[in-house]
Amino acid sequence: MTSVHDRCPVDALGELTGFRREFYECLTARADAVFELAEAVLCSDGPVRSLVELSLVGEHRRGHGSVYAALDRGRLDVGRLRRALSTVTLPRAADGRLVLAVDVTCWLRPDAHTSPERILCHTYGRGKDQHIMIPGWPYSFVVALETGRSSWTAPLDALRLAPGDDLAVVTAVQLRDVVGRLMAAGQWRAGDADILIVADAGYDGPRLAWLLRDLPVQILARMRSDRVLRRPAPARVAGTNGRPPRHGREFIFGDPGSWGVPDVSTTTDTRLYGQATAAAWDRLHPRLTRRAAWAEAADLPVIEGTVIRLEVDRLPSGAIPKPVWLWWSQVDATAAEVDRMWQAFLRRFDIEHTFRLLKQTLGWTCPKIRSPQAADRWTWLILAVYTQLRLARPLAADLRRPWEKPASPQCLSPARVRRGFRHLRAKTPSPAQAPKPSRPGPGRPPGRRNNQPATRHDVHTATGLTTAKTPAKKPGGKKSANPRPRRTG
Repeated sequence: MTSVHDRCPVDALGELTGFRREFYECLTARADAVFELAEAVLCSDGPVRSLVELSLVGEHRRGHGSVYAALDRGRLDVGRLRRALSTVTLPRAADGRLVLAVDVTCWLRPDAHTSPERILCHTYGRGKDQHIMIPGWPYSFVVALETGRSSWTAPLDALRLAPGDDLAVVTAVQLRDVVGRLMAAGQWRAGDADILIVADAGYDGPRLAWLLRDLPVQILARMRSDRVLRRPAPARVAGTNGRPPRHGREFIFGDPGSWGVPDVSTTTDTRLYGQATAAAWDRLHPRLTRRAAWAEAADLPVIEGTVIRLEVDRLPSGAIPKPVWLWWSQVDATAAEVDRMWQAFLRRFDIEHTFRLLKQTLGWTCPKIRSPQAADRWTWLILAVYTQLRLARPLAADLRRPWEKPASPQCLSPARVRRGFRHLRAKTPSPAQAPKPSRPGPGRPPGRRNNQPATRHDVHTATGLTTAKTPAKKPGGKKSANPRPRRTG
């Protein structure tokens, strides 16, 4: 199947032009101002630092006041833009299947006391490398992953989490909508391989698989190293009284004596990690209890899957490698499938490169926006900008700096494609109309105070936003020397 960077320049230019036109049609109010704001982000010479500086870019033909008006009073048909993102060419794995990654990243707003719906977001590395909770807006992203050495992804959806949301339920609804749009767009047809969804340890993989059990998807999620799963229930002995057991012996991640002989074991030599050893155990499931997410369940299910333990010799950062535990929602895995799964999980980290590009280069979190609705519009504008960069990948020239190494068009990073987008823009027609002459408003008279101060809003805690990340430590608290493993789901 043809990938994004294998297309001919004519097809790539046509798809880029078509997406730009469709993006303009998604703008239902102040369309010209919003579209030229996206043009300024695309053609800016360096990283985006502030909104007002974008009005100085040559491609932005309007005043600086239109930048704020576009975000405050502009309108965007999000449903149509979501369908547009699902219809463009998407990257696929070596076997032709779609691989989706889901993760949450936060737009931190610690000083925005007048911004509503802020939630305490988990951060690490600030201060003295501590876990700190900072107010902000968490966003759940779904992207399609590529194969090979690349930092590119294909964003498909972004959803701001509201206070009190259950991460598993919200993610399941989001993924259900994304898969439905992919099927409607013809990206997945009957007979194709199931879509693989990769998630980190912040997600409950078995629960996510249960919520999406009616869709053609497979879940691959990392599990914490303190989990305890159960083996299948043993066969019932004839003549035994009482209720038959639902669970077998324990499989304790931290106790090698409970593992037994793995059903599949593979060893692969890699360039970055040295020798990678993967061991897989079949038909393991968590022991669910009637609490938390399963409190109202009529019957507790037994969600079986394959557990994969990945161990490598070294890490590129030089840190001491630790084993990684993965849970796959399928059973009876072969050696080839085990290797394919852990390699697909390693590609999940490409979404971290996307987050860094959105924040540090495209300026996703730089505007001081008060309204969360305006933040949503800016988020979708940034996703449309990133998609145009991805579609322009086969057309971009390598405008490298003198100290940079030459790179082929297939190996250009998103930042280097953006460096030459100003030349590509001249080849695609702009649907935005020229600005009309206008005068700035009178504003508030000098010396008059603002008698309508903005309402101040409290910060919501992460109640219901269930993640497996380590919370902030309590003052004076000590870490237990013998922590209890998680024996329930």
